Amino acid sequence: MRKKLSVLFVMLAAIAVMTGCSPSTAAIDENSTGFWNEYFVYPLSWLITEVAELTGENYGLSIVLVTVMIRLVLLPLMIQQTKSSKAMQAIQPELKELRAKYSSKDAQTQQKLQQETMALFQKNKVNPAAGCLPLLIQMPILLAFYSAIMRTKEIANHNFLWFDLGAPDPFYVLPLVAGLTTFLQQKIMMGGMEDPQPQMKMLLYIMPVMIVVFAINFPAALSLYWVVGNIFMIVQTYFITTPVKNKEKTVDGGTKK
Repeated sequence: MRKKLSVLFVMLAAIAVMTGCSPSTAAIDENSTGFWNEYFVYPLSWLITEVAELTGENYGLSIVLVTVMIRLVLLPLMIQQTKSSKAMQAIQPELKELRAKYSSKDAQTQQKLQQETMALFQKNKVNPAAGCLPLLIQMPILLAFYSAIMRTKEIANHNFLWFDLGAPDPFYVLPLVAGLTTFLQQKIMMGGMEDPQPQMKMLLYIMPVMIVVFAINFPAALSLYWVVGNIFMIVQTYFITTPVKNKEKTVDGGTKK
């Protein structure tokens, strides 16, 4: 479990760096070549432009609407990821007992531990990799949307609310809100964990700081995307996890009776 969390921590940190330091800044259009550009970035850029035309050339509103659309499309994956995470948490006490029982580091004991662990997964119909798969599917889409925002030239020539979409927020409002909502999103997600690992706790504070730094130095259109996406995730996490918690309380209460 610790190894998995370490890998997840490194992966999320790398994603954050990639999001803020993507080397490709060339404008995207129908003539752009390459698999990534043709099948990921340009379709999203086209969607942003089409929605903007429907909203009277309002590219800021288009970014908001397309962000929500994409999050809704990814919602089933997030639900699956949440279910997998809860299933893994449910068997943690049994996993701890197995590790305590087979604490010896010799090869034979460790092999027995692996066998017992796999048997426990099969018994409870838990797939340890199921929680990571939705994340791996989402990342290319979200990174492509980020790239589409940065490389759609029309966006840089429009304003939204008090800021220019193509320039950093002069009042630092969006960067601070982006950092705050990132923190709240992760805090709510960690609230469902009985004993978060140190890596996860560290990530809780590192990610918001990284987001603020990136948002201060990059176009406000990107900050807007982060803010809308984070707010959607906060609401989504609340409505996904709250029914699960209520169900668990009902089951526990029934068991105690």
